Amino acid sequence: NCLDSKYYIREKYDLKLMMDSVYFQADHRFTTSHDYKLARILANDEIKVFLEEQIQKLGSKTIQSPSQLSKSLKWTGSKVDLIELIYALHSEGVFNNGATGLKEVITFFESSLEIELGQFNRVFLEIRNRKSDRTKFMNTLKNKLIIRMDDADEN
Repeated sequence: NCLDSKYYIREKYDLKLMMDSVYFQADHRFTTSHDYKLARILANDEIKVFLEEQIQKLGSKTIQSPSQLSKSLKWTGSKVDLIELIYALHSEGVFNNGATGLKEVITFFESSLEIELGQFNRVFLEIRNRKSDRTKFMNTLKNKLIIRMDDADEN
């Protein structure tokens, strides 16, 4: 460009040229009258390339809704174990600060894990009537978690 000598040489500026207001706040030993404008143009070019790459990546991925993602998870344990877990979680009040009804929680798990829990109240009654270990599944979960933590501590 024929104006490069005026635009990009330090301490050489022409007030007749349109200068960015940043120039008057900058260190003239380091900056030139138009280097900030050039830097913004180059940065915008880089941002454009980056955004185009990100859009292309998004276009090539199939975005799954949460309901589609949950279809890949299936409960493979027993229904009794799942009902025990749901009752424990509901008893702790971990869904909507305890403001969610048990039936709503059951329905959520049924649809999320593609399982029909049927007469969950009757199953819970059977769990309550266990003679030896009323929270068998919860105790198993606790023990398995402790073993996993111990193994992680050793490694």
